[in-house]
Amino acid sequence: MDKQAKGTRKDRAAVKADEVKVDLIAFVVAVNDNEPCVLTIGQADTLPSGPFALEHRSLQSGLRGWVEQQTGHPLGYIEQLYTFADRDRIGSGRRQRAISISYLALTRKEQAASSPNCGWRSWYEYFPWEDHRSGTAPVELDVLRPRLIEWADGAGDAATRRERRQRTATAFGFDGRHWNEELTLQRYELIYEAGLVQEAGSARDATRPSLVPSKSMVADHRRIVATGIARLRSKIKYRPVVFELMPQSFTLLQLQRTVEALAGRLINKPNFRRLIEQQELVEETGETSVDTGGRPARLYRFRHAVLDETPIVGTKLPVARG
Repeated sequence: MDKQAKGTRKDRAAVKADEVKVDLIAFVVAVNDNEPCVLTIGQADTLPSGPFALEHRSLQSGLRGWVEQQTGHPLGYIEQLYTFADRDRIGSGRRQRAISISYLALTRKEQAASSPNCGWRSWYEYFPWEDHRSGTAPVELDVLRPRLIEWADGAGDAATRRERRQRTATAFGFDGRHWNEELTLQRYELIYEAGLVQEAGSARDATRPSLVPSKSMVADHRRIVATGIARLRSKIKYRPVVFELMPQSFTLLQLQRTVEALAGRLINKPNFRRLIEQQELVEETGETSVDTGGRPARLYRFRHAVLDETPIVGTKLPVARG
């Protein structure tokens, strides 16, 4: 082994534990009044988070501790979302690698109480182009499309222009292509790359306004939210995690509205109900609700036995075609 290789190994061995900073970040979701909401602190621009400490028994216990300390909200269902360890996350002025381990947490509306230190905000405030429940969002047609096309056409060579055009059309469903609700992260990264959000320009000019009307977040917290939205939109199709967001008893319309809120799309009512019944995801409680504004509606509850009966089961998305 040559001297240079030996030197490299010594340098790596000399890296101390405190030169790697590990943060735990929580993307906590609830659905309130048919709006998918994210739990935030600060100026509604920060996700609950804190450093992983030696006294924490595990990553999950550390995360639960930080969220409860900062928001007063105990976590129920959680799963690891993604680990962000890009080299550009190294702290400035220090030889420290910053690693963020993010988690997705789901909670019910009745448990989603606010405190003076936190609040719930619709995730469509941060991603208004993701809400297609009333058709294509105006911000997408009026702002994003022309500016993304301008960005694509502004590339210095023909190959890059074609590549940018293709990525934009695929991500946003331009040029008659299909809108895929699961491409939330790809869409945000394109908008970021084009410099159309506040976070993209903060390193060059802290006073630069956001070019797309939307609420910004600190550091890369909006990227973490985009990652979480994409994960949840995908997962509700093959696992019944949506019931982690539902009350103990609910109507089928409430269930449908919750799925639509998460997906950002309307779904076909008869097909949706047929899928729910075919997979035996719910069972009647024997009670009815009079809160629907019309005739009493049957109340249902999640049938937990389905988790043991089949490895793949979800709410699917029978999209309503206009």
